[in-house]
Amino acid sequence: MARAIELSLDNVLSGRGGPFGAVVVKGGAIVAEGTNQVTSINDPTAHAEVLAIREACRKLGAFDLEGCEIYTSCEPCPMCLGAIYWARISRIYFGNADADASRIGFDDSLIYRELAQPHAQRKIPMIQMMRDEALVAFRAWERKPNKIEY
Repeated sequence: MARAIELSLDNVLSGRGGPFGAVVVKGGAIVAEGTNQVTSINDPTAHAEVLAIREACRKLGAFDLEGCEIYTSCEPCPMCLGAIYWARISRIYFGNADADASRIGFDDSLIYRELAQPHAQRKIPMIQMMRDEALVAFRAWERKPNKIEY
């Protein structure tokens, strides 16, 4: 956790991005690190946790990080939490709470409220279309004998 916090402070002081750092650990050793780089690389998905997960997967040669832990300087946002679950990371340790982040302008409450709304009533409306055509790929996946499950 100390390294994640150190990364978050270094990131602020360097001007590379927001006050967030994360490390992925396996067997007690750091596998990968990440810092928030949203503004420095113009990528809204470049959160510390996502970048650390990407690097850990690259280094380990796997898309499944089961058995790894993530230490993050702040409670993960909804996007990062989703990425952590998809990566199957075994445990999350975090420093600052989401309420702490909200107090300095990093407020995720809109996303949580939006998820509770029906698709068409969200701030960014979601409209389903061409479902039958889209299902063709899902059916092909179901029939594929040599697919890699994830």
